[in-house]
Amino acid sequence: MAISEAVVLIGHGGVPSDFPREQISELKGLEKAREREGRQDMCEREAELDRLVRTWERTDDSDPYKSGLEAVGRALALRLGEQRLEVAYNEFCAPSPDEVIDRLVAEGVEKLSLLTTMFTRGGSHSEKDIPELVERACKRHPGVSIDYSWPYDLELVADLLAGQLKLAD
Repeated sequence: MAISEAVVLIGHGGVPSDFPREQISELKGLEKAREREGRQDMCEREAELDRLVRTWERTDDSDPYKSGLEAVGRALALRLGEQRLEVAYNEFCAPSPDEVIDRLVAEGVEKLSLLTTMFTRGGSHSEKDIPELVERACKRHPGVSIDYSWPYDLELVADLLAGQLKLAD
């Protein structure tokens, strides 16, 4: 039976420890220039560097963030019942949210719920980038329900953190 609903857990993404630092500096410089110029699309070099870092081979040691987010994803998946869970990364790691959304829709998913591990207001990814990618995805996939469940209820976030403190006692 095809799954019609899915959850996409979006994390920030990390740079693998063995990725060349000068290439990350160049990538971030090109990104800043694009933003200053008000361009949406990456230039060829920025896209090349983005692809390179996202597809870089990783290990638990070279990218503990990726391993950690995938562990959160596995734990969350156990709580979702029949809903499928996919993990995506805002930057530096594959797959991107756009790639995951497009793949899930191609597989017949009709309702997507997006979550992020970025809990608080003030972050450019959670407040700007993810809402923009939802807008683009809705245009690409009319008729598909795409819900971004953010901002979070800060009382629930506080409960999570208080619960973690109790475990440390």
